[in-house]
Amino acid sequence: MVAVPSGRVILSDRRTQRSWPVEVAPFLMSAFPVTQGWYAQVTGRWPGSVRGERLPVEGVSWWDAVRFCNALSRREGLTPAYRLPDIETDTDAAPQWDTSANGYRLPTEAEWEHACRADTTGPRYGALDEVAWYQGNSDGRLHPVGGKQPNAWGLHDMLGNVWDWCWDVYDPEVYGTYRVLRGGGWADAHWSCRASVRRRGHPTFRIDDVGFRVARSQPRGTATGKRV
Repeated sequence: MVAVPSGRVILSDRRTQRSWPVEVAPFLMSAFPVTQGWYAQVTGRWPGSVRGERLPVEGVSWWDAVRFCNALSRREGLTPAYRLPDIETDTDAAPQWDTSANGYRLPTEAEWEHACRADTTGPRYGALDEVAWYQGNSDGRLHPVGGKQPNAWGLHDMLGNVWDWCWDVYDPEVYGTYRVLRGGGWADAHWSCRASVRRRGHPTFRIDDVGFRVARSQPRGTATGKRV
């Protein structure tokens, strides 16, 4: 986990042509996407079509991701961030986020973009081929996490390899419960691998270029940029 400093990010909605600023409090984010090995240690499951300890986990739904967060929190003696309903009886139900909890959770969309940019203002935090696995250099497959250069705050694979599930609903007026995806993946063209690009996915979908990374609200006294 890497300590991400506070900051401000401008989010936008292409359909409504609206932009708005969001203040982001300090928080912790995993330096890499959740790997298959880490996911298996916590859940006992190996989802996806290709197996590798250091490959990012993929083929996981948004619901799988929030369940992983709660399971990881319990494993480490932390308070789970989510109160989960029974989606077997209500597929449009949503968990409740206990913002006072110290456990693991998904990043918000604003947290994700702020962490990705790492105080840069361009579309990417570095030259695309140096920071991301995408259509132009991936050879049509996943790659182990950490193989490309991190951003200035020590976060790897924020762009490319797999898309990251975020907490936020994408556009409830049009798409209902669909959730936000960020970052681009191994099969995407260069224009999808930018800090501002948004994609949507139903929370039950499992897709071979979609994974996630975890976040935590930052404990007091944690130094910015420090791995914890």
